Amino acid sequence: MPIVRWDPFREVNSLQNRVNSLLRDLSSENETVATAGFVPPVDIYEDEKKVVIKLEVPGVEEKDLQVSVENHSLTVRGERKFENEEKEENFHRIERRYGSFYRSFTLPTTVDTENVDANYAAGVLRLELNKKAEAQPRQIKVKAA
Repeated sequence: MPIVRWDPFREVNSLQNRVNSLLRDLSSENETVATAGFVPPVDIYEDEKKVVIKLEVPGVEEKDLQVSVENHSLTVRGERKFENEEKEENFHRIERRYGSFYRSFTLPTTVDTENVDANYAAGVLRLELNKKAEAQPRQIKVKAA
């Protein structure tokens, strides 16, 4: 009968390998759930007269975009559809994300929610929200007493 050297860390290593395997399985499941949709990147900036929101949504058709304002909350919904022109078994890699997306932004009270301008060009949705007249800076003339 061969003599087996006792290793006190063998069980610990075995447990660690099993936990790592379990975590790998869970992360791959979460990855498939995350690829069901996508979150478009956004830039937001403002000046004295307006707030501008730009969403990067290339490949989304204008008819698939919905913009709404309710209770000082701006919501943008849309969907990037997968082109089924080729057979799926011919793909070597699919890295672009497809599916629906939803972005919501809380607007400051200084924004006029009745005055929203939306333009879509070159894959960028540009939303301009004018500020209320009372929120815009104004110059006050000083009079001599």
